[in-house]
Amino acid sequence: MLAVHDQREAAVPVRLTGAEALALRVTSLLLRPHPVARPAGVADVVEWFGAMQAQDVASGEWSLGVRLPGRTHADVRAALERREALRTWPMRGTVHLVPARDAHWMLAVTGVRTLAGAAARRAQLGLTEADADRAADVLGDALAGGGRLTRAECLATLGAAGLDTSGQRGYHLLWYASQRGVTCIAPHVGKEQTFALLDEWVPDPHRPDRDEALGLLALRYVRSHGPVTAHDLARWTGLTVTDARRGIAAAGDALAPVEVDGTAALVDAALLDAPREPVDDLHTLPGFDEYLLGFKDRTLMLDPAHANAVVPGNNGVFQSTVVRGGRVVGTWKRTIGKSAVTVTLQPLVPFDAALRSRVESALAGYARYLGLSLRL
Repeated sequence: MLAVHDQREAAVPVRLTGAEALALRVTSLLLRPHPVARPAGVADVVEWFGAMQAQDVASGEWSLGVRLPGRTHADVRAALERREALRTWPMRGTVHLVPARDAHWMLAVTGVRTLAGAAARRAQLGLTEADADRAADVLGDALAGGGRLTRAECLATLGAAGLDTSGQRGYHLLWYASQRGVTCIAPHVGKEQTFALLDEWVPDPHRPDRDEALGLLALRYVRSHGPVTAHDLARWTGLTVTDARRGIAAAGDALAPVEVDGTAALVDAALLDAPREPVDDLHTLPGFDEYLLGFKDRTLMLDPAHANAVVPGNNGVFQSTVVRGGRVVGTWKRTIGKSAVTVTLQPLVPFDAALRSRVESALAGYARYLGLSLRL
């Protein structure tokens, strides 16, 4: 594996400008036609990415919908009920959509580092490791046999077993059970989050060895976000830079070296055949989309002067964005009613009549996805 890595590093990298790198990155993110990827459904999109941040369920579902034109919210929900993907905490302590068969090994490879650091948080909450392990056992017993409990029912079950779930304790215990691979987050029932047993939800998990798993993580991240660096991969997965580089080595010639304004990076080798010219396309993306969440350095996509408008107060809560030609040009908020979705726009650059019309058209697509009319 290391020999392959050395061979690739010795290759002459393709030199890209920032604008060319942005064009390829938007293609990687499946927001433009890709030379290889042709996702036919939810499972294909999630497998392409490997993991898609989805702590907000509506945002995660629209991240899928925007990449599957013509699919509705009901279509996405039905695919998740078919277990084409599931939500859990695979890395960085954050909820992601992941391919169902990959949840076990992702928790083992990337989630273990988060789990190892949980002792300090338990001490702050007045919980012990024994409390957390007991909570996982209690939930495992309660969900056995195909059971599915809402969040409130899970907390009530823990309380009945004598475990204190007040404050943030309940959230930590639910997180711990999923982080250990006992439970996973099943699709909502109405507006309620539900949990199921991971082993029952995924009875035939894929179990690659560690090097293969690292290679899969590297391949999927680079192909869905590239151009990116090894440090980008380490940040996204929560792995060490050493493990990130090991994964890149394992991915072999599927990844190709490039330079972005002189900085060494990697892309999916197939992407080198994709157009690099600027494209004046327009997207209305959810706040927690991989378009921004998948990167620490967002300057290719986001003017630093607009960062506070997208993440007010730098509090980790991302606004939904209007993206033109790969760059954020506005934010939007929505309120869902019985028959209509009301959207409020906040331009970050001047919107002329033509641009406003294009934004309205894109948001009308979002309304159709919801099965509602649009009020702008």
